[in-house]
Amino acid sequence: MSQTNGLTRLAYSRAWHHVSASTPHHALSTIKPIPAPNSPLITPPPLGRLASRIAILLMGKHKPIFDPSTDCGDYVVVTNCAALHTTGKKRWQKQYYRHNTRPGSLKQISMDQLMGKFGGAEVLRKAVSGMLPKNRLRDDRLARLKAFEGDAHPYKENIMMFGGKSLVAEWPVEEEIQPATEAPESRI
Repeated sequence: MSQTNGLTRLAYSRAWHHVSASTPHHALSTIKPIPAPNSPLITPPPLGRLASRIAILLMGKHKPIFDPSTDCGDYVVVTNCAALHTTGKKRWQKQYYRHNTRPGSLKQISMDQLMGKFGGAEVLRKAVSGMLPKNRLRDDRLARLKAFEGDAHPYKENIMMFGGKSLVAEWPVEEEIQPATEAPESRI
């Protein structure tokens, strides 16, 4: 898909990426070497790592044509936002604040209350919004983020397919994983 940006008549090809918030991703894993797929150590990526990866895709930093002053990013569809993973006690201790500039109008809400009221998609949207540059392109980039609470979404036909399969993070085949070998003793 190519779309014209503003009055410039520049056309950028925009791809659609699919990310599941409940699936472990290799690029966002902190455990090295990668354990077996059925290991209890494997968890979905934390909210911050997921949001920073989504922000990179929305800005277009993964493309060779990236320019900070143009909007050349892609669309991102995030599913299973109801199962967002946070570490520690952030879900109950993190506070979101808003203020309407009137004295005494500071409002706060915890992440758990926000997820209960608006769902995990709003928490993810706020995290990604904080990681995008604060400029005139921010709202347009954020509009390309499509977040859903479950697996169902209306953009299935737009997602990039390779060999008839959508490119969602998958674990490597067990035959490819080789245990680390010990280093040979050095002679002194």
